[in-house]
Amino acid sequence: MAKNEIQINGELEKFMPPAKEEQNVDIVEKCMGVMGRWQILICVSVFLCKLPIAWHQLNIVLLAPPTEFSCAENMTEKCSSNCSDIVFDRSIFTNTIQMEWNLICDRSQLVNFAQTITMLGILIGNFIFGLLSDKFGRRNPLIWAVIIQLISGTATAFAPWFWLFLLLRFISAAATGGTMVTSFVLVMEITGIKWRTTLGILYQVPFNVGHLSLALIGYLIRDWHYVQLAITLPSLLLISYYWIIPESPRWLLALGQPEKAIKVMEKACRFNKLETSSITEDVHIYMKKHSIEQATGTFMDLVRTKSMRVKSISIFYNWVVCGLCFFGGAQYMGQLGGNVFVNIAMSAVIQIPGTIFSIWFMQSIGRRYTLMGSDFLAGLSFLLISFVPEDAHWPRVLLGTLGMFGLSVCFPTVYIYSGELYPTVIRNIGVGTSSMFARVGSMLAPFVAGLASYQPWLAPAIFGIVPLIGAALCYYLPETKNCVLPETLEDAEKFSRQRKGSVAPGLDSTIQFEARS
Repeated sequence: MAKNEIQINGELEKFMPPAKEEQNVDIVEKCMGVMGRWQILICVSVFLCKLPIAWHQLNIVLLAPPTEFSCAENMTEKCSSNCSDIVFDRSIFTNTIQMEWNLICDRSQLVNFAQTITMLGILIGNFIFGLLSDKFGRRNPLIWAVIIQLISGTATAFAPWFWLFLLLRFISAAATGGTMVTSFVLVMEITGIKWRTTLGILYQVPFNVGHLSLALIGYLIRDWHYVQLAITLPSLLLISYYWIIPESPRWLLALGQPEKAIKVMEKACRFNKLETSSITEDVHIYMKKHSIEQATGTFMDLVRTKSMRVKSISIFYNWVVCGLCFFGGAQYMGQLGGNVFVNIAMSAVIQIPGTIFSIWFMQSIGRRYTLMGSDFLAGLSFLLISFVPEDAHWPRVLLGTLGMFGLSVCFPTVYIYSGELYPTVIRNIGVGTSSMFARVGSMLAPFVAGLASYQPWLAPAIFGIVPLIGAALCYYLPETKNCVLPETLEDAEKFSRQRKGSVAPGLDSTIQFEARS
C-alpha cells in the first residue's frame, strides 16, 4: 500500500498520470493540464463579474448614506408632526433615496429594509441559480444572470416609486446572487489542484477592488440615479461571456456528456499548446469506470447521510458568521463617524491583505485551521470591544480592524471549503445553499448593528460570540487541502470515511484518497 501511494504521489506531481486504469484520476486535470493560458483567460474573464457583484451588494452606502436634514420652520424637533417642510443637507450628496422618498424619522427603517431586500434577493438568487446551474450547466445560467442584472439594474435608476425601486432591486440582487455562485463554481472546476486555492482566493480580490472603487464612484457622482447607472452599465462588457466562457467539462462528464466535454478540453489543450491525441481515449476509459446513474443531485442530498449533515450544518453556520459579522461589523465600524468616502475606502482596504494572506494560510495550515483561526480572531476582537469604554476611540477602532481582518480571511476560506466539500453532482446546490445562509446573516446584520444605539456593548458582543461558535464547529469538518474534487455522492462519502481513519505518515489527503478509493 505504501509503495502504491508513493507512486501515485509522484504521478500527481506531474499532474498527468499515465495509469489509465486508476479509477479516481482527475480526468479533467489529466487531459488539459493544471494551469495554462486557457485557464488564465477564462478565470480573468470570470473575475470581472465580481466588480458589479460588489457594487450591487454594497451600493446602499452611496444610495442611502447618513443624511442630515432640518425643519424649514426652524423647529427644534425636526420629526415633529408640526414640521411641514423638510430641508435636506445637499452639501455632500445632491440626491439620495432618503431625499427622493422622504425616508426619515418614522420611515427611516425603510432604508434598512431596502438593504434587507437586497440580501434576500441574493439569497434567492444563490439558491435558484445553484439549482439551475446543476441542471443546465455553469455557462448558460451565468449569462442569463448577467443579462437580468443589466436590465433590472438599469431600470432601478429610473424607478419613480419606492415600491418599484425595491422590486427592481430585488430582481437585480437575485441575478447578482446567480453570478456569484455560478462564476465561482466554474473557476473551481476548470482549475487544477495546485492552483485551486490560489485562484479561488484571488477570485475574491475583485470584490475588494469593487468595494474600494465605490469610494471613488461616490466622490465623483453625488446623485443616486447616476450612481446606479455607473455601477450597472459596465455589465454590458460581460455579455461577451456568450462567446468567451465555455461549459465546465467536469459538469459535462458528471452529466454523461463526454463528447461535449472532449470538445471543450481539446480546445483548451490547443490553446495551451498541449497534445490532444489521447483525450478521447482517456475520457472513454474514464467514463466506463464511473457510474453516472446519479447524474444530478437534490437539496436533500446535502443532509441525507450523517456525514453530509455534519459537514453541511458546520459549513452553513460559518456562512452565517460571514454574512452577519462581516456586513454587520462593517456597518458597526461605520457608525464611528468621519468622512464617508474615507470610511468606505478604509473598510475595503482592510479586506485586501486578509484576502491575500488567506492564500498562505490555507496552503500552509489547511482549510480547517485557517477557518477556525480566523473565526477565533474575529470573535475575540469584537467581543473585547464590549469591555472597552466608549470614549476609548482608538482601541475600539483597532479591535474592530482586527475583527474585520479575521472576517476577510473567513470569507474566501469558506468559499473554497464549500466548493471542495461537495461533489460535482451537488456542488452548485451545496455552494448556493451555503451562500444562502450568508444572506440570512447579512439580512440580520443591519438590525444587529443598530443594537449599539440601545446598549453599546450588545452589538459587538453578538459579533464576537457568533464567530467563536463557528470556530468550534470547524472541528467537525474534514481537511480538504490538495484533495481531488469528489465527483459523486459516493466519492464524498468515501472521503469522509477515510478522513476518520488512520493517516499514513508523510502522505497528504490527496494521496490517501487516490490510493484507497
